[in-house]
Order: sequence, then C-alpha cells, then structure tokens
Amino acid sequence: MEYFAGRCLSCLIRIVVLISGLGMITSDAIAQEAAPLSERFLLGVATHQGLGGATGDRGYVPSINIQQIKDLDLNAYRDDFSWSDFEIPGKQSIFPESLQRLEWQLAAGVGRPLLILGQGHPLVPNSYPPTTDEARRRFVAYAMAAAQAVSTKHPLFELWNEWNIAARQNSDFNADNYLVLAKATYVAVKQILPEAPFIIGAIGDDPGWRWTNSLFDKGLLKYADGISIHLYNHCAPVRKRTATEVIERLITLHQMVDRASNHPNFPVYLTETGWPTVSTKCGVSEQAAADNFAQLVLWASTATDWLKGVWFYELKDSGINPAELEDNFGIHHFDNSPKPSFCAIKDAWAFIRSSVSSKVAKAPENVTMIQGYSNTAQQVAVWSDDAAKSIEVRIKGDARSGQFRYPCDAVAKTAGEGWLKVSSRPLLLELDRSASLEIEFRSAD
Repeated sequence: MEYFAGRCLSCLIRIVVLISGLGMITSDAIAQEAAPLSERFLLGVATHQGLGGATGDRGYVPSINIQQIKDLDLNAYRDDFSWSDFEIPGKQSIFPESLQRLEWQLAAGVGRPLLILGQGHPLVPNSYPPTTDEARRRFVAYAMAAAQAVSTKHPLFELWNEWNIAARQNSDFNADNYLVLAKATYVAVKQILPEAPFIIGAIGDDPGWRWTNSLFDKGLLKYADGISIHLYNHCAPVRKRTATEVIERLITLHQMVDRASNHPNFPVYLTETGWPTVSTKCGVSEQAAADNFAQLVLWASTATDWLKGVWFYELKDSGINPAELEDNFGIHHFDNSPKPSFCAIKDAWAFIRSSVSSKVAKAPENVTMIQGYSNTAQQVAVWSDDAAKSIEVRIKGDARSGQFRYPCDAVAKTAGEGWLKVSSRPLLLELDRSASLEIEFRSAD
C-alpha cells in the first residue's frame, strides 16, 4: 500500500496534490493490463453441493444456488470433490448419486470450479490422511479420475482442506505427509490436465505462521501452481473483525511466499474468508459483514499481480440456529433470502470488474482509496478503515460531474459540490476517464 502523509482533513491544497498523484496511472501501464479484472481474477463463493449426499442437511439446492451465483455475477465457486463420494465400488456413472448436486452445478457453467481433493475413504486403510504407499496410490488414482471427469469444466484443484487444523488432533497430519501427498498428486493431475492450476495449502488458522513456514522449509512450493489460505477474524477483538485485518495478513503471506519461492508474485489464493452474522461472542452485524465484503472486493482489484482469486464463505447459511457460528456465514439466509452482503458484493464487483488497472493508497485518518480505470471510465472507491469513524469528502473540478453511489443503493447521483459521507460502507464514484481527480476531506464527527 501507499500512504498519504499528514492528518489535516481541512487542508484542500495538500490533499489535492497527493490524491492527484494517485491518479497518475499511465497509459502504458493500462495498456499492459488490457484485460478487464473479470478476465484475470476469480471472485467466487463456497458452496456445499459436494458434501452430504443426494440432499444434504445444509439446505443447498442446485437450481436455487446456481441462480444466486448468476445474480451475483461471480466467475467462480469452490466445492468438495471428496474421495469417498467419488470412488464408490460398483458405480455405473462418473458421478454417483452422492455427487449429483455437484454435477448439476458443474453442468450449469456458472463459473470456474475450484474443487477440493481430499478427505479419507472408509474402504482404504490409513487414508485419513494417506500415510502408506498403498493409500497414497489410491488417492492419486482418485485424483486423476476426478480430474478426467471434469476436464471440460476449466477447473482448479486444491489439495485437502485445512490439513493443519486436523494436525491438532492427529499427528499423522504433519507437514512431511502433506509434502509426500502433494508431490505425487501434483505430478498425476498435471498428466491429465496440464493447464489446470494445482493449489496447495488450504491453510487454516496458523498463529505465528508456524505451519506455513514448515511447508516452505520443506520446499512444498515446487509442487504447486499456487498456495491457498483461509483467513477469519470474527473472534478477534471487535475492532479487528474487518477486511483491513484480513488484507494485512494476506499481504504478509504474499511477502513470505515470494521469499520462499524465490519467484516474484507467486500466485496466492484466498479460498475462504467471511464473517458469521451472529450477535453472540464471535460475530458481526449483517451490515458490518456487507461492508467487509465490499471493501475486500474493491481492494483485491489492486493486488492481481499475485492474488489470483478470492472465495467468500459461504453462499448461504448452513443452518437456522441464530447462535451457532457455522450456521450463519452465508451471503444469504438459510431460507435463501439475501443478506446485505448480497448486494454489497454484487455492486462492488459490478463497479470494479471492468477495470484494466487499479491502485490503492491510504489517505489521512485511516481512509483507504482505490482508483481504477476501465477502457471508458475512471472508478474511485473510498472508505474508512475504522467503523466508528466517519468523514466527508467533496469532489472538486471537472470530477464533480461524476456519478456516485454506495453498495446496495438503487440509483446513482451526481457528485456535485456537496459533501459526501464516507464510512466503512464504501463510496463508489465513477468519473470520465480523463477527469482530474481532486478530493477534499473533513471529519464528520
């Protein structure tokens, strides 16, 4: 991130100069990023079609969920392609009944599938996790068959899910066993689908990055096209339950990965992040979750040199207990009615998805500002990193003719000369591509 110096919210000249500097994204830079964001970055959501058998108990119904993904206009989703469901003795079809819901979603073509290869198999000894040559051989055979089954769907594959979390209960889930499995599976899957990204890690909560560093020390990145991480903060102090905190840790991981791989901009995937909307000890309000999602969508547009995708957990609530965390991560409620997160994600993505180049900076008073360019317009997003702090901005010069709105607003308005509120809910301002961006800040408190 770049940072603006100073804290003088009423000093127009100083702020104008600095913000105009942010806007100096050259035509050469834009030409180098000719593809719009939606063609070079994956924004997806977690679904649960591949778990729970023919019906499942999380309330996922393919026909409804496929339409929800379409309504969000996302270009990816993440689901399980578990070993025990895929490899069923005597099955007559590629997709047995237990995976029929996933098959329907795959057939709908609503986005690129990120499929989790993992979980043990009840008929294979030493398979949770695979720790013997025979168990690994069987796992690799399943991975190859699974890759062949979805070869026309442009998939990505992720090895296991939060192996490091399982290690807290079972010492067989250690870095050495993961390394052996990753090496064998990577080679095998690449034989079937050489162009399909093979992602390792799916790293859950990792205090001090101990597990992550142990993987790097063992050279795991040699057997992957990218590394994935799951970042949550809903049980952190309330002021830390933000997109800003997720972004900070994501940037730290990126820096660690670059050093470990000796490869600038080694691909990183955030394959799970989200906030449960509960009022109990760990959780956030529905509006706070919506603001976090919108901020993360907008910021991600500036990190695509190394960040290749973000998947929100999850598409809909998995239960109806208002106090149960796992029941309340959804972008929709259990009954499929939308939460504020739905329109926040939809509108933030619609606003930034056409950008061909974008940049982030820090303005005074913990304000984040994104400036992007599409082939026809200039997109500016501004928000406060502090949910308790509101400011106001005023657009100056020829940018006053720009249109602004907030996520979930029905209609955009002309910026004009008045003061516009900026809070944790991003202000979205669309200008003529050639407009000179000048903004004045002041405290709203």
